[in-house]
Amino acid sequence: MLGTLAIVISLLLLMFLAYRGITVLLLAPLMAALAVLLSGEISHFLPIYTGTFMSALANYVLQFLPIFLLGALFGQLMADSGAAMTLSRWIMARLGPRHAILTVAMATGLLTYGGVSVFVVAFAIYPIARSLFREADIPKRLLPPAIALGAFTCTMTAMPGTPSVHNAIPIPYFGTNVFAAPGLGIIASVIMMGGGLMWLWSRQAKARAAGEGYGHHPLDTVEENHGDTGRYSQMPVLLALLPLILVVAVNALFTYVVFPGMDFSALTERFPKVNPAKSTGLWALIIALVVACTALVLMRWNHWTNLKESINKGTLGFMLPLFNTASEVGYGAVIASMAGFAIIRDAVLNVSDNPLISEAFAMNVIAGITGSASGGMSIALQTLGSDYLALAQQAGISPELLHRVAVIAAGCLDSLPHNGAVITLLAICGLTHRQSYLNIAMLTIAIPLLSLAVVIALGTAFGSF
Repeated sequence: MLGTLAIVISLLLLMFLAYRGITVLLLAPLMAALAVLLSGEISHFLPIYTGTFMSALANYVLQFLPIFLLGALFGQLMADSGAAMTLSRWIMARLGPRHAILTVAMATGLLTYGGVSVFVVAFAIYPIARSLFREADIPKRLLPPAIALGAFTCTMTAMPGTPSVHNAIPIPYFGTNVFAAPGLGIIASVIMMGGGLMWLWSRQAKARAAGEGYGHHPLDTVEENHGDTGRYSQMPVLLALLPLILVVAVNALFTYVVFPGMDFSALTERFPKVNPAKSTGLWALIIALVVACTALVLMRWNHWTNLKESINKGTLGFMLPLFNTASEVGYGAVIASMAGFAIIRDAVLNVSDNPLISEAFAMNVIAGITGSASGGMSIALQTLGSDYLALAQQAGISPELLHRVAVIAAGCLDSLPHNGAVITLLAICGLTHRQSYLNIAMLTIAIPLLSLAVVIALGTAFGSF
């Protein structure tokens, strides 16, 4: 009982201090140490840190470093080449202020589905989206929810093939790929995007009926065009779209055509610790991102003003997100190694006889506590992934369905107020939680929970499709 109480105290402190803005890089090992000390295992403190925390952290970095690195590099190249700005401007020019909410959600969703970081997207979209909302006289408080709808929902967790790190995390645990359960993923995406748009349109109509317009926002004195992004405005749209197509197309090619037709017997003899069944999904994503990054560099070769700076900035930009998540994984490994965790594990696993419901509950709770979809999912899979896979196999549930439920569930309660992406988005838009958070929560928590329930119901009834 003491060990369980120690875990609960450390989890609550982790959530509270993360909300207060203290970095997880420091919090994770400190809260893991606190749990160990409160449980009475003082003599095990250093062995647990060096043998459990650091081992789990290192293993996570070993598995996912290429995905974080290449994803950050690709997002930076998309931004600095002008491709991200070209695509967002093209969509906004076609739909215009009359459909400002749809325009912002579509532009943001297209870029994030193509692999561009949500932070890069927010910075790229915001200046133009702000002008659209002002021209359409839509309350600015609805702008962060519109960006969140495109960036934090279906393109992060549900759309088949999305190259988000969230969609890659379950691969080594379940032996799946980023296209897992595509039919269910599309259904969830329609619910998230359709429901989100209807909600925002209803808020827009209510505001208009009440006579509420864009509002007065002194911070909007910042110029519409940031820096020198305007010099790339003449980039052909098809050329800007090509890297996004390459990410998805090359990924699908290797996932469904190249790797299934290959004989890996010689590879397993040379590398006995490599399991192709649990690695090809990551390999396909790595190849796709390399191809897309290379294409971006080559097709804009004569237009780069400082390619070295873009590459360095993108490469360095991956480290903080990677090590934040890896530290949370190390924390989860320490918690899982404690005797008191058995009570928590049994409680979570026994929430329901349906492994999908149990898994969804675990992902939501831990992602909510950590304020991170990737961190929460990593902790949950690190501690319970093998249990869920065994339960699913006993129940005849496919690993692909486990994968999709895990990713969608992790993307629900992660958007509580202490979520870093939510805080950053509001800061970019110059708004507060009080002004915009309830609408963000509706789009990133309530409606995704509905889509999760539909996916679990359909998956239980018809299996993965």
